[in-house]
Amino acid sequence: MLNIGVKAPDFKVDTVSTLSSLPIAATLDDYKGKWLILFFYPYDFSIVCPTEIKVMNNYLPEFSKLNTEVLAISTDSIYTHRAWLKADHPNAIGDIELTLASDFNKEMSGAYDVLDPSGAAYRAIYIINPDGVIDYASMTNTNVGRSAKETVRILQALQSGGMCPMDWSLGDKVIEE
Repeated sequence: MLNIGVKAPDFKVDTVSTLSSLPIAATLDDYKGKWLILFFYPYDFSIVCPTEIKVMNNYLPEFSKLNTEVLAISTDSIYTHRAWLKADHPNAIGDIELTLASDFNKEMSGAYDVLDPSGAAYRAIYIINPDGVIDYASMTNTNVGRSAKETVRILQALQSGGMCPMDWSLGDKVIEE
């Protein structure tokens, strides 16, 4: 994975959501001045991924309060993303506001060092600060879903401006030097 404190690699990907079924290009510069969560996941129509996407979608208001955008990325095509949004399938995701990005050419997953040997993205999160610098990175086994609640806590800790002890929560004191 990329190191904390380095400039996040630029990217250009097509995105889609139920708010806009037409592909919209997204770049790192589009998020300048905001916090950005890059939420890499392996595949549409899989078993764990829809649970993560739906929960992250439910947390969008919480992220918005923290001046944060979330971009969910897989190496599936934009057409697969569209089908996943509209399919009558047990693992379809339905109406969501979360933006799905297609890294079909695998350039973004490669640049962020989350591309597995099969050509899919690992389950990984990067939190990029408003200056475009990576402040947090995490990757997990593809069988293990992540926690949106923990992602919010980490984002709050990063935005606190202080040193946060283990299990710190918003409202807790930060450590003074």
